[in-house]
Amino acid sequence: MTPQARREALRELAAELDGIDVDVYEALGRDPLEPVLGGGDPDCRIAFFGRDPGRDEVRHQEPFIGKGGQLIRGVLHEIIEGEPPPDEAAAQQIRRVAFWANTVPYKPVGNKAWSMKTRRAFQPFIADFLVHDWRGRDVMCLGQNAFTWFGLGADKATRDALKAGWSAEPRFQSDPVEVPLTAPDGTSRTLRVWPVPHPSPLNATWHRRFPAILAERLDAAGFGKTRWKLPG
Repeated sequence: MTPQARREALRELAAELDGIDVDVYEALGRDPLEPVLGGGDPDCRIAFFGRDPGRDEVRHQEPFIGKGGQLIRGVLHEIIEGEPPPDEAAAQQIRRVAFWANTVPYKPVGNKAWSMKTRRAFQPFIADFLVHDWRGRDVMCLGQNAFTWFGLGADKATRDALKAGWSAEPRFQSDPVEVPLTAPDGTSRTLRVWPVPHPSPLNATWHRRFPAILAERLDAAGFGKTRWKLPG
């Protein structure tokens, strides 16, 4: 599927979708049918996979630009550069080392999680995006909805492995789960998905610990000062 065909298909699907936060889109002068899909360098080894965009993402038409995304970029900058980002320009620059996507590329009303029905409807297009627009393998899944998304349309063994991975104690020290992801055209790749807390400030249980947990997860996946891009 070409990027333009995917965009048009997403817009058609969104036109039939109840629950898009139209008021926020209109207040920000944004088209509520335009997906905030994500992306990055296709040769990035690692992807960050979240639930859905928020107000800041709608405003800037870019994923992971809000407070949660700032936390992630701060961790990446500290790992690679040895210090926190000195300014927003440096934080934005460092995000190029990763690929970015969400389960549904539209902001929901009240930032409530999209229903399973909605996630299933968008799954083929997000799978197509990950399989064809990105060549990496390791996916940091931000929260349960992002992690279990990889079970949509998967066989029972994969679903059981994901359930066990999220239920493991301590959850955020467990091994990644290898999952096959198949695009609508039949192209399939095996990815390694890692459970990570959601970085939202509203996630009171894990928000303060998020930077340390993400750094540990990246280290376990083999990401340090190097190894962020596939060989040319």
